[in-house]
Amino acid sequence: MDKSKRLFLKSKRSFRRRLPPIGLGDRIDYRNMSIISRFISEQGKFLSRRVNRLTLKQQRLITIAIKQARILSSLPFLNNEKQIERTETTPRTTGLRTIKK
Repeated sequence: MDKSKRLFLKSKRSFRRRLPPIGLGDRIDYRNMSIISRFISEQGKFLSRRVNRLTLKQQRLITIAIKQARILSSLPFLNNEKQIERTETTPRTTGLRTIKK
């Protein structure tokens, strides 16, 4: 085949289609913590639609469910599982130089 004809042929790569993270029977609700916890990062932030592979409508419902769960205290606003250990800080200098005599 010429190079000109070869450019227009589609590649026959097979790709694996990912399953949607929320099934048809799953109900997006603030009480369903198993679903909600999949869409929150380790820091307690919402994961984006691109990462979650959700539709726009599903992402909106997940966002509302997370906010309702936080307000009703079934989900914390901040994830305090990893607490940063603070080491002793050195006292800060004022930046003034001492005058030598």
